[in-house]
Amino acid sequence: MARRNRLLRIDNVGIVVEDLKAAIAFFAELGLELEGQTTVEGKWVDRVVGLKDVRSDIAVMRTPDGDCKLELSSFQKPAAISAGSSAPVNTLGMGRIMFAVGDIEEAVRRLEARGATRIGELTQYEDIYRLCYMRGPEGIIVALAEEIQ
Repeated sequence: MARRNRLLRIDNVGIVVEDLKAAIAFFAELGLELEGQTTVEGKWVDRVVGLKDVRSDIAVMRTPDGDCKLELSSFQKPAAISAGSSAPVNTLGMGRIMFAVGDIEEAVRRLEARGATRIGELTQYEDIYRLCYMRGPEGIIVALAEEIQ
């Protein structure tokens, strides 16, 4: 009984995008691996997401350690609704995803080469982390954290 009442894990984080190919390339550049792609539609999808006549292309990407997955969805119908691709980091709702990286400067360079922009500065938090917030495709905010050894 106790096992059924406890949280087991985060299964995945979902992000809706218009350009699925560009989002896959961005997160692959960061180091996530494409696990699979599919298209979902039908009454079961309509019921679970609370929309009618859904048709969505989905790509599932996973972190190299396999502990976390990112689900990217591109809706063919109904059309996706934008909340704005330049919302500041203090906007209500899901604000960002943070990734631990081995070399933050190298990760920033690679993402900037893919069109990402820095939101603030690459900075250090005490003697614990070096951090940088970046805006990727379609306004997705990713935070990078390099642990200081």
